[in-house]
Amino acid sequence: MTDTAASPPPRWHLVGPGLVAAATGVGAGDLVATLVAGAQYGYVLMWAAVVGTVIKVALAEGVGRWTLASDRTMFDGWSSLGGRGRLNWATAYFAVYVVVWGFVYGAAAMSASALPLAALFSGVDLKVFAIGSGLVGLGLVWFGGYGLFEKVMTALVGVMFVTVVGLAVIVAPDVPRLMTGMWPSLPEGSGFYTLGLIGGVGGTITMAAYGYWLRAKGWRGVAWMPVMRIDNGVAYAMTGLFVVAMLIVGAELLHAGGVALATGDRGLLDLGEVLEARFGRTVATTFLIGFWAASFSSLIGVWNGVSLMFADFWAHMKGDAAEDGIAVDGGPAFKGYALWLTFPPMALLFMDRPVALIIAYGVLGSLFMPFLAGTLIWLLNSGRVAPEWRNGWLSNLLLAAAAVLFCVLAGKELMGLF
Repeated sequence: MTDTAASPPPRWHLVGPGLVAAATGVGAGDLVATLVAGAQYGYVLMWAAVVGTVIKVALAEGVGRWTLASDRTMFDGWSSLGGRGRLNWATAYFAVYVVVWGFVYGAAAMSASALPLAALFSGVDLKVFAIGSGLVGLGLVWFGGYGLFEKVMTALVGVMFVTVVGLAVIVAPDVPRLMTGMWPSLPEGSGFYTLGLIGGVGGTITMAAYGYWLRAKGWRGVAWMPVMRIDNGVAYAMTGLFVVAMLIVGAELLHAGGVALATGDRGLLDLGEVLEARFGRTVATTFLIGFWAASFSSLIGVWNGVSLMFADFWAHMKGDAAEDGIAVDGGPAFKGYALWLTFPPMALLFMDRPVALIIAYGVLGSLFMPFLAGTLIWLLNSGRVAPEWRNGWLSNLLLAAAAVLFCVLAGKELMGLF
C-alpha cells in the first residue's frame, strides 16, 4: 500500500469520477420509478429518496476508499476472497454476471436512448436511433480516452440538471407539503415499492467502476482520500437532487391530476405528452432532450466503466495483472467487451426479448448490489487496508443496511420467477 500522489491534490479539482458514476447510475428507468412514486404517493416517500442517496454515498465511498487505501482495483479485492487458482466464488460470479447482464443491458440502453429521439423525430424508425446510439457510444469509448469521456459525461449531466431541476421549478412545488415527506411513513401497499425506490435509483454495477475511474483520472494513494470523498458527496448530492426533482414533478403534475403513466422508459414519453398539453411544445421538447441525456449518459458510462472492469477481469484470468493494478483503458479486452455490449444486443432490437434472458437479467441485476456491499464489508474490515482506513461503525452500519436492502429486493425478484 503506497501513497502515489505526486503532490497535494488541488482543492478546486473536486468533482470528476463521482459525477461520471452517479450519472451512469441514474438512467431513464430510474427517473420513471421516481416519477411514478410521486404520481402514486405524492410527497410521502420523499424520505426514501434521501435514504437511498445516503446508502449510495456509502457504497461509492467504500469503493473509492478501497481503491485509494489499498492501491488495488475492485477485482484485485474480489480475487483475494478465498478459493484456489485464478477463479474463486467472487470472480466466477462476476464472470457470469457481466456476460449475461451486458448482453441484455446493451439492448435496453440503446432502446432507452432511442425513445426520446424517436419522439422528437417521429418519421425515423426507433431501431435506427437505437443502433446509432450504440455505435456512437462504441466510437466514443473506442477512440477517446478518459478525459474526453468525462467531458462528454459532464456536459450530459449539465443538460440533465437544467431540464430535470428546471421542470421541478416550473411545476411549482408545495414546499410545506414536500417537507412533510421527510418524515418516514409507509402508505398501505407501498413496502416493496419503497424499498425499490431506496435501492434502485443510481444503483448499478457501475458503482464498482468508480474505483477504475479514480485510477483513470490519476487519483492514486491516500492523499487523494479527501478529494474522493468530496467528489463522491457532491456527485450523489446531485443524484439526490434529480430524485427529489422527479418526485416533485410526479406529485405536482401527475398525482394532483390523477394521471397514470406507462411502465418502463415509455412512461417518460407519456410525461412529455402531459407537459406539451400543459406548458407547450417547447417545454416538452426540452424535457425529451433531458430524457435523452439521462439515457445516453448511462449508455456511455456502462460502455466505458464495465469494459474497464471486464478488461481487469480478463487480465487476472490470463495472469497479466500488474502488481499495482493494470491500466486497461483501450486494450483488446476493453474493446472486446465494448463490442459485446454493442453488436450482439442489436439482435434483441428486432425481436421480442426472450423471456428467459429478461428473467436472468432481472435476477442477476438485483443480486449484484448485495454482492458489492457484502464484499466491501469483508475487504474494508480486513488487513488488506491500513487500520486508519478500515470501516468505522457508521460505514459498517450503512453497508450492512445496503446488503440487507438489496437482498430483500433480490428475494422479491426471485419470488417473481414463481
